[in-house]
Amino acid sequence: MKNPFKGAGVALVTPFHKNYSIDFDALRKLVRYQIDNGIDFLVVQGTTGESPVLSWEEKLEVLKTVQAENNGAVKIVFGVGGNDTISVGEILKNLPKGIDGILSVSPYYNKPTQEGIFEHYKYIASCTDLPIILYNVPGRTGSNVSAETTLKLAVIDNIVAMKEASGDLGQIMDIVLNKPEGFDVLSGDDAIVVPLMSIGVAGVISVSANSFPKAFCDMVHAAQKNDLINASKLHYELHNVTQLLFAEGNPGGVKVALKKLGIMGATMRMPLQPVSEELEMKIEQETERLIKL
Repeated sequence: MKNPFKGAGVALVTPFHKNYSIDFDALRKLVRYQIDNGIDFLVVQGTTGESPVLSWEEKLEVLKTVQAENNGAVKIVFGVGGNDTISVGEILKNLPKGIDGILSVSPYYNKPTQEGIFEHYKYIASCTDLPIILYNVPGRTGSNVSAETTLKLAVIDNIVAMKEASGDLGQIMDIVLNKPEGFDVLSGDDAIVVPLMSIGVAGVISVSANSFPKAFCDMVHAAQKNDLINASKLHYELHNVTQLLFAEGNPGGVKVALKKLGIMGATMRMPLQPVSEELEMKIEQETERLIKL
């Protein structure tokens, strides 16, 4: 199975009303905003979507809403991960139809060995025929998926890509250099997408694209064409706002930008809290600047 998820993907945020219920009208507006501005695929219920604080029933309602608004326009990846291997497998066996792929974070908190990580992914891959994107984010999980482990997993037929957010360029290059045909690396770090794509990374699953999909997609698509002059220009246009969006955690910053754009409110569910007033002002100023480009 070859990786069908290349280019610019977006990890969709989940809009909330001020009473913390899901704002499905804003979600539909967000999905349309992405599609109209060139996004290649949608990722539903990753961490950016505040998946830890949504019930399973809410996650399915979010997925259903995204599928209806998308109406087959682009591929949809659904986030299904956890640190209980058997439970993740059972979820994968019973997913609703209309999903094109799975994003699955490596087991967090219980910190398995590399062999444990390998066996976890090997098992869950046997529970579904859908293509699976692995997700390595040591800053959240407490453990790293090594290049060696990634390459062992890459030969499993329906494991098609790794979303790499380790920040370890050496590790990423080891995977790109030695990966089998059909397996790809996707960036999990918005700040270094263009540098990574210049050394063989196939795309990104982005947070920033929620608020700036046109500029972000143009940047990624230029990099895909090896047009590094234009890709670099857009990289630096987005550099300041990218730093600001993550300055006080995710997705607080990007929700401020989306509020400024009139797409949704900035409410998050606890334990996440709004960004500071100072940061909010800076993000609004950068958003205003980028609107005028």
